[in-house]
Formats: sequence, C-alpha cells, structure tokens
Amino acid sequence: MPDTVPLGRSPVRVSPLGVGAMTWGEKTRMTAYGGTKSPADEEAAFRGSLNAGVTLFDTAEMYGSGNSERRLGELARGTNAMIATKYAPSLAFLPFLPRPARHLPKALDASLARLGRTTVDLYQIHYPVPLVSIRALMSRLADAVQTGKVRAVGVSNYSEKQIRLAHAALEARGVPLASNQVQYSLLYRRPEFDGVLGACKELGITLLAYMPLAMGALSGKYRPGNVPTDWMRRRMTKTFRPREVESLTGIVERLVAIGKSHEKSAAQVALRWVMEQGALPIPGAKDGIQARENAGSATFTLSQAEVEELREAAKVWVQEPKWKMSPMSA
Repeated sequence: MPDTVPLGRSPVRVSPLGVGAMTWGEKTRMTAYGGTKSPADEEAAFRGSLNAGVTLFDTAEMYGSGNSERRLGELARGTNAMIATKYAPSLAFLPFLPRPARHLPKALDASLARLGRTTVDLYQIHYPVPLVSIRALMSRLADAVQTGKVRAVGVSNYSEKQIRLAHAALEARGVPLASNQVQYSLLYRRPEFDGVLGACKELGITLLAYMPLAMGALSGKYRPGNVPTDWMRRRMTKTFRPREVESLTGIVERLVAIGKSHEKSAAQVALRWVMEQGALPIPGAKDGIQARENAGSATFTLSQAEVEELREAAKVWVQEPKWKMSPMSA
C-alpha cells in the first residue's frame, strides 16, 4: 500500500482509499445492498483492510440507526483505524423535519459514545437540507474542531455552490473544509459535469467517492441474465435493467482486459480509475476477500491512455446530464 495522502488541507492524512461500513452492525429492515452475512465476515473485512494498509472507515449515525457506528467502534478499539462519521441535518431523511444546527454537538457526543472514542478523525454533514443554514452548521463543526472532538470536517452530497459557501464559512474560522463525499464512478460522473470535482480540486478539498463500483456493476460479476437480487434498490435501479446490463458488457470487457495486463481484477481497475481522477474511493467490503481485493487497487497505476480508453468505453453509458440544482440554504 502506498503512503498516506492528505485529507484536503487538514492536518489529517489517510490511506489512498477507504472502506464504507454502512452495512456493518446489527441489521435493520432496510439494511442496504451488499451487506455482510455475519459478524465474523465484518471482522474479517475490517482486519483484512487494516492488514493491507487501508485505515479509513466511513460510517454515519443514520446507518442501521447507529448500529454501524457501534460495530465499527468495537472493531476499531485498540487499532490504528481512522474513523469518519456523519451528522444528519434532518430526521430520517425527511427534509421537512430538519434538525437545527444547535443539535449537532449533542449528536456528535452520541456518535462518539457509540464509537467508544473521545475524538473522531472526520466529521461530515451527511447531506444539505434547505431549511438548515450551512453557515450555522459550519460554525458548529468549527467549534467541534476547536474543542478537540473532531480532527477534520467535511460535507457530503454538497453541490459546487454549497461547497464554496461551506468552505468560506469554515475559512473564516481558520478551519479547512477537508472533504466532500459524493457518488462518483466510471459510470456515474455527475461530479465532473456539475462543477463539484473542479471546485474540490481548486479549493484543496478531497472528493470521497461512494459507490465507486456503481453498486457492483463494475465488478465484473454481473452479465445479462445474471443480475443482483439481494435488495430492492439494486433490483429496480436503472443500472441493472436488461438493456443497461447489456450496454455494460463492453465496459466490463475493457476493465477485464486492462486488468489482465496489470494482473488485477475488473473491480480493482474501476477503483483505480477513480483514484486517477484525484478522488478517494470508499467501496464497501463484505468479507476479508473483498477487503483485500479493494486494497489491491492502490498498488498499481493506470496509464493516461488506459484512463482515456475506459472513459471512451463508458461513453455509451454516460452522457452529460441535465438537471436542476437543489436549493442552497445560506
């Protein structure tokens, strides 16, 4: 595993990829796709990651109603694991039931208690809510840094305008905005088109990429006639409809071919592609085997020709989207 990389312009340094622990812990009715099958598998994924040099683990207070934080805290006790978690500025993802910024300190204390820690390496705002002031949230994050409960602060699912507002608000307090966590993969490239990736590079903010394997579509496991059946979100998403799976065949074949030249898997090449864009992927890991495979993506590089070859192959799937930006709360 290569040396650590800076987390934005914060004093924190992390492994060049992380692990998404969303599905770890006691399962709830809506546990997301690709979850671990047992506590033993979770421990194997955690230990396999650490042993391979991957030390950054991402969770949130919302994941499993706090169960992910509890489990990650148990596994990380006495290790060099670095933990990122998130504050939800609304109740149960309902934007019409916002949590005012003044609730953040109490929520942070609750997360720390579940994690069994006195400080967290990265504390993020999980998503923007129109009725909750970004400036007020950033003020609370800055307070948390100054009290020593948080080492670095970030946001998640923020637009370019929201990033710039958050960055400016924190800068006024002498605290850098370390990261913005958004969906990003070879198939989902909205951050390239909406200005988010460019703003992150300009401002020195690390883009943390969740779903970097597009829910497994880039893993090489799924072909026409063989699609996921484990959870409603994957069964019903556009990615795994018959026509889309058919159109993915050429992309997966290029991932496999490039992987062979590096003695790597399709999934490792797809993760490496994200890294080559200057982003830090945080794939999930359901067991030790998957954890070690993920880590292997940080042990090689792609040539610029290979990066562009994959970009060209994905053109059949990726088109510059047209959408309306969500409202920004100041």
